[in-house]
Amino acid sequence: MITRRATMAGLTAGLTLPAFAKEPMRDIAMAQDFDEMWETLRDRYCFFGEKATDWAAVRRVYRPLALAAPDWDAFALVLRGALGELYDAHTNVRTAPDGTPRMPPFDLIVERASDGLRVTAVQEESAAAKAGIAIGDVVSAVNGLPVEAAIQAAALRCQRRADPEADAFVINTVVAGGRGMPRTIQLRAPGGSREVALPLNQRGPVPDVSHRRLDGGIGLIAIRSFSDDAAIAAFDAGLAEFRDAPALIIDVRNNGGGDTAVARPIMGRFISETRPYARMRRRAGAGLGPAWTEVVAPRGPFTYDRPVVVLCHHWSASMAEGFPMGMRGIGRARIVGTRMMRLGAAVFPLRLDRSGLELQYSAEPVYDVQDRPRWLLEPDVLVPDGADILAAGLAEARRMIVAG
Repeated sequence: MITRRATMAGLTAGLTLPAFAKEPMRDIAMAQDFDEMWETLRDRYCFFGEKATDWAAVRRVYRPLALAAPDWDAFALVLRGALGELYDAHTNVRTAPDGTPRMPPFDLIVERASDGLRVTAVQEESAAAKAGIAIGDVVSAVNGLPVEAAIQAAALRCQRRADPEADAFVINTVVAGGRGMPRTIQLRAPGGSREVALPLNQRGPVPDVSHRRLDGGIGLIAIRSFSDDAAIAAFDAGLAEFRDAPALIIDVRNNGGGDTAVARPIMGRFISETRPYARMRRRAGAGLGPAWTEVVAPRGPFTYDRPVVVLCHHWSASMAEGFPMGMRGIGRARIVGTRMMRLGAAVFPLRLDRSGLELQYSAEPVYDVQDRPRWLLEPDVLVPDGADILAAGLAEARRMIVAG
């Protein structure tokens, strides 16, 4: 992006502009890219019916800011603000620079409290968890800025009405900090106030698929991503070891999603005939078109037909929400955990022609086989925040074994 912009600036400097020119080439390019983004989502974004967003107001407010941006990084920040008005973590600037507000939730989930923002969930093994931030702690400042001031700075500007989901998006944006940046968080806790430094969390490499046997011979296969076709073979290898297991637990916690082309063959190992697992729609004019049904076909040298539990939590996202929903839809699993990230649609990519910025947006809403929205999906066994989800999954698997 920088090279392209520098080239454009150099070419512009070497030309004699006609007397009637009103905008430099950079501004024209930024206007064109902003309009491409705004018009694409106007025509293809799928959740306007659920949102309080005034999309016409987004153009009025953010387009002048886009044209005034001094460089492409600042332009990307404006686009993040415009897309944030949809309060949809699935709709974002994928190539935004460091410092751009992260799409929430990141590693903390908070709710409003009288004295700040109360922590309701902490992601395991995150920088926040390692720093000892716990459920019930109250965030009073982020990066030295009191939370009320931070909330005002992050407030959405183009809403037709108040929406609790929009407010939750804003306050969780505040505690998420900036992409690629460390944070400091001021906490109020029963033991007194303290400031916590949260560096960028450096995690070691984790395989997309791993497996082990639990007490009682129950198999556990953890899937951390559905993005790579290699996950299919790795899953098959684990399942082969657990062919005799009395039950199987599939763990999709800390899974950011991926592709149905990876998840669907995995689901196929649990059925002996083709079954529907989801329904989908797409924009048609101002609303949504008719639904179509997605199916999964049986696959593999054998069908695992014993009890299955799928574990999930707040950071199970996108396809990691669709997989538990699909396994339940084909009648082959019980879901155990917390609510998930509530990303309710398949996304389409959008690469802006002039800046090269890459976006994605919610395009095809997903529903279960009974036509209930994926973003409202609830586990069969809802585990309280902070409780042991694996232990709850094991208990449910043992109950299913006994029930036959």
